[in-house]
Amino acid sequence: MAEGPEDSQICRLLLERQLVTPEEVRAASDQRRQLSASGHERPVTEVLVDLGFLTRTQLQRLHGSNEDSGGRPAQQLPGYQILNKCGAGAMAVVYRAKQLSLNRTVAIKVLPKRLSRNAEFVERFYREGRAAAQLNHANIVQAIDVAEANGYHYFVMEFVEGCTVYDELADGKVYAEEEAVDIITQIARALLHAHERGFIHRDVKPKNIMLTRERVAKLADMGLARETTDLQAALAEAGRAYGTPYYIAPEQIRGEVDIDHRADLYSLGATFYHMVTGRVPFEGPTPSAVMHKHLKEPLTPPDHLNTNLTSGCGAMIEMLMAKNRDDRYPSARELLVDLERLARKQAPEYAQQNVEAGLFETLSSGQSVGPAPQEVAEAAARESAARGTASTLAVVFGIVAGVSVLINAILLASR
Repeated sequence: MAEGPEDSQICRLLLERQLVTPEEVRAASDQRRQLSASGHERPVTEVLVDLGFLTRTQLQRLHGSNEDSGGRPAQQLPGYQILNKCGAGAMAVVYRAKQLSLNRTVAIKVLPKRLSRNAEFVERFYREGRAAAQLNHANIVQAIDVAEANGYHYFVMEFVEGCTVYDELADGKVYAEEEAVDIITQIARALLHAHERGFIHRDVKPKNIMLTRERVAKLADMGLARETTDLQAALAEAGRAYGTPYYIAPEQIRGEVDIDHRADLYSLGATFYHMVTGRVPFEGPTPSAVMHKHLKEPLTPPDHLNTNLTSGCGAMIEMLMAKNRDDRYPSARELLVDLERLARKQAPEYAQQNVEAGLFETLSSGQSVGPAPQEVAEAAARESAARGTASTLAVVFGIVAGVSVLINAILLASR
């Protein structure tokens, strides 16, 4: 688990309130990285509790379970009846609730009051709501409302009953190519919808792909979404790496200003890779080590790790994860063409493979892929003729060299 902006914010608050020392935070961060390297993901705040630097009560207060919205703020959110808490993180608490006016179940994300005093976090919260509200697609979690009441900032959205791709990967699932292609196709459609409306998601990853009980995939969490035309936001974020280290695009790592839709395609490719191999594309002891590999280390082809994958699937993932964005798919539209061809057992149209594109269909039809006997005979004749020509030239050059030596000898003797 990489330390993201939420972890950093929590640690900053801990230090500001003098609940821990900088040395204790460093020790907990080192311990967290060791746990992550061994496959045990744990937030740094939990590690602080494990090490005895922080008490559970202090952590609960910090997360707002007493003073923010960890209880049941039903009376504070008019028009909604809170049913139960679905989850909580450093940035928000999410509830399952009933929208009374329409008698339907919704999800409500509530910003803790401790973050309501931070203008940057409030703006990010509302930006997520505004971005989601402009997108209306079956494969995107639908926004319903974003507002403030009695000091609580909240974001109401579609309630998705099911799990995330991350949940299934954490349980040890490795997706069959056909199922992975189906899910990635749905998210590619969601991204095409967002990109055509001028938004880039910037945090595509397994945790942000929700799956309904009917296996409909929905892209969630527009918290890092940005309009491609928002130059002011781009300049303000220049030089900062926004995203999740295991899935982040190289240009995001470098903090480039002109991030575009191809960053989302890279992250989708990294997610695709994880789904069909059971491994993230690059691993390392620290987030910075992982990001360095995204920048510099060649990608191990996914079909080398999972030999059941077709070469077309491997080629598509490698094209999505090209380090130079000009080498990736131009847009999600071309990606969808290849995904649909792959679903029909056809070779990709855009992704370059190590074999000729026609070989994909030829192999599936059982036809011979070697040259015809007549072609072999003609090639052998051409090769024999070439060898004869080469031998003749060698004799001629030998004679010329001999005559040249003889003439030089005569000239020297006559001096």
